[in-house]
Amino acid sequence: MAASGTGTSGAASSEASTTSTVAATKPATPPSTISDAKTFDPLAQQAQTAIDNRPKTSISFASMEHDFGSIKQDSENKYVFSFTNTGKEPLLIENAQGSCGCTVPNYPKEPIPPGGKGEIEVVYKPGKQENQQNKTVTVTANTEPKQTTLRISANVQKVG
Repeated sequence: MAASGTGTSGAASSEASTTSTVAATKPATPPSTISDAKTFDPLAQQAQTAIDNRPKTSISFASMEHDFGSIKQDSENKYVFSFTNTGKEPLLIENAQGSCGCTVPNYPKEPIPPGGKGEIEVVYKPGKQENQQNKTVTVTANTEPKQTTLRISANVQKVG
């Protein structure tokens, strides 16, 4: 039995040695290559280039901020930001993103012609948030600058 134990131990030792040798001789992948492989997306890059190459226009909002004042928790609050395409090219809003899940914008998906008007409706649901709250909506379009920030605020009153 002692010989069998030694043989097993020797085999395990030999296997571990082989494994470590293989691991040591396997070429390591540089961290930058690993990172690049995860984030590089040629289709996304091509789409972004197409967006960046669109003719630029300009946008003018009637107001870029809205204060809801005092509101209750778990309420639904809406505000409409009105805008005008003040440039010479069609306005294409690519995205409007709230700073958190409680702030949800709805924006026009169709091009707005030069001189045309549009609206971005923002729904704010504070849930269990309390006190003064400040949220943003980032509008991305074929404008210069590419992003415009709209702001909403409210003093959320605890219910109960």
